Amino acid sequence: MRLKFFCVAAAVSLFSGLGCHVGMAQVAPAARVSGIPLTVSIGISDYDLDYGPGRRMQGVDGRIGYEIFRGIGIDGNARTIFMNTPYPLTRMQQTTYLGGIFYEPQTRWRFRPFVRMGGGIGVIEFPSRNPFYTRDSYSVYAPSGGVEIPVMARLAIRGEYEYQFWKQYQGPNDLTPQGFTIGVTYAIGGRHLRVHGNH
Repeated sequence: MRLKFFCVAAAVSLFSGLGCHVGMAQVAPAARVSGIPLTVSIGISDYDLDYGPGRRMQGVDGRIGYEIFRGIGIDGNARTIFMNTPYPLTRMQQTTYLGGIFYEPQTRWRFRPFVRMGGGIGVIEFPSRNPFYTRDSYSVYAPSGGVEIPVMARLAIRGEYEYQFWKQYQGPNDLTPQGFTIGVTYAIGGRHLRVHGNH
């Protein structure tokens, strides 16, 4: 319950900050700096499992991104949903390892929207009557989108919504977990995250 309260509070803070920033004057684009255009993100995720009763669980997320050209880049992402297993489920964990491409359009506002398409492998641990079959892996693809709100030169708050497709999960249909991740992004080099206002 504490984790769910934290996730809700973080989401409220994120969108409150977004509303404040949107209402401000337009700003100049982010400044370029020397170094590799690399970013690292970590976050806490709250997901609908699309599996059994209870359905919602939480977990952690990590991402590393590399900008190639003017907001277009590639990234790698690992997420594991393992906390607060619903009581009716004897076991459950959903972990994805995805590589993808992202786009952050240039904007003159004090936030940066982004879209992403990822694909890779999903590993699920599930309740089973067969003690020798409690884990399996599937092909996964996952579109997502969100915003980053710079708070320091190299640090931004990140909010993302993702919809996953686990292909033909134990049959002809896809498993479709989905949820929100709230976290932070740190720019190792290549550009400042902060956008500076014209005052």
